[in-house]
Parts: sequence; C-alpha cells; structure tokens
Amino acid sequence: MEMILSLGEWKNLGIAVGIFLIFLVLRKLFTTYVFKLVLGFMQNKKIDFVAKILESFEKPLRWLFVIIGIQLALPYLPFELIAHDTERKIFRSLFIWLAAWGIYDLTSSTSLIFAHFVKRFDFQIDRIVIPFIEKMLRTIVVVLAASIIAEEWGFNVNGFIAGLGLGGLAFALAAKDTIGNLFGGIVIVTEKPFTIGDWIKTPSVEGIVEDITFRSTKVRTFAQALVTVPNATLSNEPIINWSKMGKRQVAFHLGVTYNTSREKLETVVNRIRQMLMDDEEIHNETILVSFDRFNESSLDIYLYFFTNTIAFNDYLKVKETVNFKIMEIFEEEGVEFAFPTRTLVIDKQGEAVKEEELFEKARG
Repeated sequence: MEMILSLGEWKNLGIAVGIFLIFLVLRKLFTTYVFKLVLGFMQNKKIDFVAKILESFEKPLRWLFVIIGIQLALPYLPFELIAHDTERKIFRSLFIWLAAWGIYDLTSSTSLIFAHFVKRFDFQIDRIVIPFIEKMLRTIVVVLAASIIAEEWGFNVNGFIAGLGLGGLAFALAAKDTIGNLFGGIVIVTEKPFTIGDWIKTPSVEGIVEDITFRSTKVRTFAQALVTVPNATLSNEPIINWSKMGKRQVAFHLGVTYNTSREKLETVVNRIRQMLMDDEEIHNETILVSFDRFNESSLDIYLYFFTNTIAFNDYLKVKETVNFKIMEIFEEEGVEFAFPTRTLVIDKQGEAVKEEELFEKARG
C-alpha cells in the first residue's frame, strides 16, 4: 500500500527537514566561530581551568545541536516513527550520555584541576594520586550514567544491586584478587612509598614507576621492558626507593702487602681519610678509614663513606676519582697493593708441602 502525502503533510515534512538543516548550520557556526572565539578568549586570559572545561565538552556540544534538531523536527513529520514514550526515553538517554561524555573527558584534566587548587589553597598532592583519582572518577561517571539510563528504561537498578547480595559470597570469592589489588593500590596511594618517576627495587621488579591503576602498577625496567605488578603483591613486599636517597654508600676493603711498615700504613690511612674529607663530592658526615684486619695475604684497610650524588652515573664517576686518588697516594708512599699469595716450602725429598703441613710436622 503506497503512502500518499497531502500538500499539508509535504509542508510539515519540509518544515522538519528545514529545522534539522538549521540546527546543522547552527552547529557549524557554533563550533567554527563562537566556540573557537570563546576558547581563544579564555586561553588569552590564561583561564586554563575554564578553557579545559570547554574543550572537554566540545564534542558533546556538537552532537547536542544534532539531537535537539532531530527532537524538534520529529513532531512535524507526517508519520510516526516511534512511540511518544519511547521517543522521550531515547532523547533523555542521549542527553544523559552527552553529559557523561563531557564529564568523562573532563576527568582527564584532573592534574590541571589539582594544580589550580594547589596554587589557590597552598597544599601539595603527590603525582601518583592524580592518575589513580582520574581512573576512579571515570569509573564512577560510567557507572552512574549507565545506572541513570537503565532507570530511564524501567530497569530496577536497586533490585539488581540487591540481587547481587544473594550471590555476594560467590562474587566476593571470584573478585577477591581484584579487591585485594584495589586495596593494595589504595595503600600505595595513601602511604606513598613511591611516586611516578621514582626508581624502586622490590623482590618482583626494579625500575622506574610509570603508572598506577586500580589493579596494578607499571614499572619500566632498565632493559626498557614494561613490568605490570599487581598492587596486592607490591603492597606486601619490601620496597627500596632509590630516588629517596639523600646520599649513596661506598664501602670496600683495600689490601696492602705484609712487608708494609707500620709508619707507612698509618700514613696511607691518614692521607686517604684526609683526601675523602677534602673532596666536595663526598658527604662529610660519615667518613670511616681504618686499619681493619690481618688477612691471609694482606693487611686490610676498611673504607666507608657516602657520595653526595645519588645518580648512578655520577656515583660511578665519584668512585672512579676516589680510586685514582688512592692509587696516587699508594704510589707516592711506595706502598703496594696485596694480591692472594701462598708460600711453598720444598722439603729434602723435593716435595712441595704447605706451610700448614710443616706446622703440623713441627708440632709432631
């Protein structure tokens, strides 16, 4: 059966198409001129917070013109596409979706929002908190938007949540790892054993922290591999944060030969100690240099001190400089470094025996 439209119906159809085309033109004018003009004004005035809000809602506003144009055009159509009640639910759901879309994009500006509040109220927020809060806000926005839209379509969200209580035990058992990781992430954020960009070492991983999510923490190793560690695991492990060091330790033994005189040994110890005290790269609070022990084949000097730098490359350079200076002191004092040696004695039968064996024979 063919549908024949009367003159009035053709007129209404033309009005509907005209209304929709007008809103498409308004959308183009708004996004091309008005929106860019207002956004440019905000950026020139350095009102970054408001400018970021406008940028977040730019795409939803473009679609808003299209949806309003369709909504205003539908009543003029000479035929009914959808029932009035269904039409109302669809448009309300679309408006909720557009609002959620804008807020969702706005959560990516969390760092800018916090920077604004930090500057205004003079308090500090750790960088590791920002991405965690951003992901939490996005999850909340999605869940709330989905719940409101479901309510619009007659779904009993409260009954669904209550129904989850019936299977709560099974749900808890199935999600215990996820919940453990979530609480592990909360522990990491609140206790702040590290932040993004820190160099950490744990039994599981060593590297630079790149990101923290609800479930895991991402660490970039020095081999450029990206390791994802569950938060529940990380929060229960000992964590060494090398980035929080105020100084870096150096400790080792130097062995000199047994033919070194007491005076020479004492002079070398005093010169090394003074050299470390005069070095601006060495932390002066703790410098220990002392004749420590009689070793099997050497007289051992113990050195224990700290470098002011904690950067690994600079730390190695400071150690290298100190080692060269120690060699210079030894050369000037005529003291030799010891190396592992063993003395052999040849008995009358021409057999090589160890000193310990001769000692046992002497005792016998």
